[in-house]
Amino acid sequence: MPHISNLRLLLSSSSSSSSFSHLRPLTTLLPSNLRRHVFAPLRSSSSSGGRRDFYSPSFTRRGESTFMDRDRDRQSKGPPMDETKSFGFNKKRAQGREGSGLPKKELQLKKRPRSNPVSTISYVQILGTGMDTQDTSPSVLLFFDHQRFIFNAGEGLQRFCTQHKIKLSKIDHIFLSRVCSETAGGLPGLLLTLAAMGEEGMSVNIWGPSDLKYLVDAMKSFIPNAAMVHTKSFGPTPSDGAAINPEFDQFKDPIVILEDDVVKISAVLLWPRESQGRESPIGCMDVSSNILEGNDKNAIDLKPGDMSVVYICELPEIKGRFHPERAKEKGIKPGPDYRELQLGNSVFSKHLNIMVHPSDVMDPSIPGPVVLIVDCPTKSHFQRLLSLDSLSNYYSVLSSERSQKNVSCMIHLSPTSIISDHDYQTWMKRFGSAQHIIAGHEMKNAEIPILSASARIAARLNYLCPQFFPAPGFWSSKRPCLSSDSSFSCKGISDPSKIISAENLLKFTLRPRDKIGLDRSIIPTTLTASKIIDELLIEIPEIAEAAENVRNLWDRDKDNEEDNTLQEEPWLNENKLPNCLENIRKDDLEIVLLGTGSSQPSKYRNVSSIYINLFSKGGLLLDCGEGTLGQMKRRFGIEGADNALRGLRCVWISHIHADHHAGLARILTQRRDLLKGSPHDPLLVVGPRQLKRYLDAYRRLEDLDMLFLDCRHTTESSISAFEEFLESPDNEVSSLMRSPSPQQGLFTRGSPMQSCWKRPGVAPDISMAFPILKSMKEVLREAGLDSLVSFPVVHCPQAYGVVLKASQRVNSFGKLIEGWKVVYSGDTRPCPELTQASHGATVLINEATFEDGMVDEAIARNHSTTEEAIQVGAAAGVYRIILTHFSQRYPKIPVFGESHMHKTCIAFDLMSVNIADLPVLPRVLPYLKLLFKNEMAGDESEDVLEESVGVTY
Repeated sequence: MPHISNLRLLLSSSSSSSSFSHLRPLTTLLPSNLRRHVFAPLRSSSSSGGRRDFYSPSFTRRGESTFMDRDRDRQSKGPPMDETKSFGFNKKRAQGREGSGLPKKELQLKKRPRSNPVSTISYVQILGTGMDTQDTSPSVLLFFDHQRFIFNAGEGLQRFCTQHKIKLSKIDHIFLSRVCSETAGGLPGLLLTLAAMGEEGMSVNIWGPSDLKYLVDAMKSFIPNAAMVHTKSFGPTPSDGAAINPEFDQFKDPIVILEDDVVKISAVLLWPRESQGRESPIGCMDVSSNILEGNDKNAIDLKPGDMSVVYICELPEIKGRFHPERAKEKGIKPGPDYRELQLGNSVFSKHLNIMVHPSDVMDPSIPGPVVLIVDCPTKSHFQRLLSLDSLSNYYSVLSSERSQKNVSCMIHLSPTSIISDHDYQTWMKRFGSAQHIIAGHEMKNAEIPILSASARIAARLNYLCPQFFPAPGFWSSKRPCLSSDSSFSCKGISDPSKIISAENLLKFTLRPRDKIGLDRSIIPTTLTASKIIDELLIEIPEIAEAAENVRNLWDRDKDNEEDNTLQEEPWLNENKLPNCLENIRKDDLEIVLLGTGSSQPSKYRNVSSIYINLFSKGGLLLDCGEGTLGQMKRRFGIEGADNALRGLRCVWISHIHADHHAGLARILTQRRDLLKGSPHDPLLVVGPRQLKRYLDAYRRLEDLDMLFLDCRHTTESSISAFEEFLESPDNEVSSLMRSPSPQQGLFTRGSPMQSCWKRPGVAPDISMAFPILKSMKEVLREAGLDSLVSFPVVHCPQAYGVVLKASQRVNSFGKLIEGWKVVYSGDTRPCPELTQASHGATVLINEATFEDGMVDEAIARNHSTTEEAIQVGAAAGVYRIILTHFSQRYPKIPVFGESHMHKTCIAFDLMSVNIADLPVLPRVLPYLKLLFKNEMAGDESEDVLEESVGVTY
């Protein structure tokens, strides 16, 4: 797409619709002295063409078999969408049959030219994913001229690579030090992105311990098999509960998994090793021999997720210089014998009748550098590490009789609790002068946001409107910072500079040999909010007055603010305040837009996720794309995000596309760890039944501590059947609760409720879900919610939207006030189901993937344009509309028209909309346009794909 000025498209007056002609122009919301800065240059460049109308087959003419899960008992709750204006959709895509007649891709590995092992540039580099948020493991890049190797692929790796211009297409191999959400959470999205690159797609080699197969089995539920054909695992197979003896001889030595011209990569396996009959520290050096002798006669229960890996990366030695004059002195003539000597082979000199060895005619070879990447997650794993004699060749403290390989650099991914232990540090000393880089989970340079582009946008938005854009967690809370020299204390190491804390993008050069050592030249400098704002005021001087005007929107009635309530703003009389907002409190509801982009993460927008903050009553997540945990920590800070996870009541997933659920496993495992040892209930996860297949397979790898409920069982018809079930006689209820078998349920032939399951829209297996529905009812009650109702939408098979309805409340005068209603569309084309569900909603959060001029693309992908999303809200009488899920072709601000925004606002990552501030929401939009007046569309990295390929969304 050509680079087109956003502002030219943003305010195109030609896109206005007659349905909005009664509204005040948005320009009137700005003070007159600011209007010219935003609107004056645009009027002359407006598009001259009118909005293109199109007519496509109506939803009412679809065949009954098109969407088998669709509620067919549409009970009119309000005016349906105008039937004279129907919206087209891609039927095959909605049915999951798109591309079914096309040949399947056979994703190929990239062929690379051979590298010269002597002249190639090589280094290891810290990719600081999670360093500022502590949500995931950092990655390590091993770089050569024509090859790239990445160790660990936690959540946010794609986004990190886009930010720092590391081309995903150059990655050849990914190695996992452990198989879990912390180290592999970014793998699904990365595989899908590579599969979508170019016409043929790409793949990558994935290596990991044997429990990698559990992750691969889980990902098959939403990732094409072709993207995972190059996965390879090694080591003993986890027992799934059966005790085994893991002390197999073949796993004591390093496993060579890759060897070519420039590097040999080997893996040393670790697993938990129980101490002998007593609690011991990590294991002192004088007991390692006993461990090695196998005194632990009992077998070990090796479970999935127990194994970790130490990777050994060895670069080839550099041959010494060949001296022809020496060869001639030994009677060797130029020719094949010269080559044999240079290859390291001895030759016979017929002239002198002696054997000539390479050392006779060549200088000594220079050993190649060695890098160790160590992931030792527990003390029990360290006991296994001590018992391995295979690493002794790399210890510099051994006698000269042993074969020694000098380690140049060691990168420690182990947690600080392990690294700070005396025994571990004693073990580190065995590697002599090696450079130690501490990159464990707790060692962070927290004062430097890793995703600087999005942090810069967040700081600018916070300056303009702190009410909707609170300061990000890494700037708003006090956090410990590392010392300026980034050193890490280790007793017994004579040179403190040999042990340092990792920093984002820190390099250790391996080749050329004369430059071996640390390279800090591209480490990002400290980024502060004050510096960003100073730059903003120079770039847009009028933004200071704009920020003051925004503050005045809230300062007008300070008495209301002190009373923690809100009354209707007189300047918005055209939008009557809903009854549910009467005397509303700020601690009732906050909608936090954690991710507002589509398809895949980008520099400025993460993928879909919305946190419904109910404050003291907990919260809910609506969709959970990759990086959701990191976004929560950016919004609330590390401690605040942990508290939000502890209070999480439910996660609701709209459909199976990865940009809406790939972050779920990380959220579940983090919550599990936070609540470990405390009484709690499993987290309720509501989603399409395809998601259950993924979660069931993934649970073989990690405990997710969750309870699953199919979206089909939360539709209005299914919930009505459940409510009738609750009203049935006690003996029938208790019988079904004890044994929720359909044969013993209330819907069997002859039962009083036999006809209930025959109703349109009721899932045939609804009785199986009654116990979980009962749990959901209790969860909603504790959260102050009256209902959670899913409804089918038009995107892909088993795609849903959701309605959240708050419970009624009583004001100080005893008046009963209805609860608020929030609707989230998920991904969809405009459809009657969405309009019906949104009728009278307080807030509609609607996807608006494409701009108005891209209707054909929206139909092809079953998404909505901006205008279509607005029309749905207008037809349903929605009070406020928040647009989200923007195409990544609009990296900072999406394209929209002026007439659309009378009750609407566009979402940004980390935007937080308090229900008490809803009347002000549209009033802020003109100032947002001012903030982004100089931005251009399409400035994203070339590694971010347009949605021309639909595998990920």
